[in-house]
Amino acid sequence: MKILFTKAHGARNDFLLTWWESLHMGVPNEAAAARAICDRHTGVGADGWILASLGTGEAHAAIDLWNSDGSRSEISGNGTRCAAALVVEAGRGGGITVGEEVRIATGAGLKKLRLLERKGLWFLFEMNMGRATVDELHVGFEGRDATILNVGNPQCAFFVEDFNFDWQAMGARIERHSRFLNRTNVSFVKVLDAHNLDVRFFERGAGETMSSGTGSTGAAAAAFARGLVQSPVRVLTPAGPLELRWESDDILLAGPAELTATGEYYHETT
Repeated sequence: MKILFTKAHGARNDFLLTWWESLHMGVPNEAAAARAICDRHTGVGADGWILASLGTGEAHAAIDLWNSDGSRSEISGNGTRCAAALVVEAGRGGGITVGEEVRIATGAGLKKLRLLERKGLWFLFEMNMGRATVDELHVGFEGRDATILNVGNPQCAFFVEDFNFDWQAMGARIERHSRFLNRTNVSFVKVLDAHNLDVRFFERGAGETMSSGTGSTGAAAAAFARGLVQSPVRVLTPAGPLELRWESDDILLAGPAELTATGEYYHETT
């Protein structure tokens, strides 16, 4: 079967987006299709696959997110911005322009994204990430201090002095730690000053990523809860900065999304 896709990335966290309506008879096994299309050697390659459909009620669109390992995720901040870019480019929101809002239904609820800037197929959105819920402010894993919290998906943020250790291997272990029944996203946070964090990401179901919207939100929220930063906060990722600010208890994240390609993937079904 053919799967039509648009490729996009939010700060180099890349996704393949497919409209449900283009699948005609659907996909027999979404998990298997996600693993196949996201494979960087035999597929198109991406951190995740997003299935988008026309929204109902307030939403311009609704999305389901599949990680590259075939697991489901409630939400991706970078992925939701990519979906918003897809909606704007397709004209599904009735001609949304700079200053107006795109509303996307996700597994973590309705998310509102304000279009701040557009240059062709490059977009800058500020997304209301909602409120962070801190489960444990201080918890020890492998001799390191972390904060466990939820920002629409589970997060475990470690506070570190530097990245001169095998944080990728540690992230892989913590992701599947018995403490987390549905696994967790892991971030490693270096506090630079009261408004700047340097962060690395190991995402549930995708592994190391160049950036993460929810991971940045979790890192900033954990540092904020510890009294280490104050609004606004810039999160420095390997792919560039993401900007966060607090509006009452809600966290707003500003970051880019860019549509880069379209095509067809030939998926073998058995």
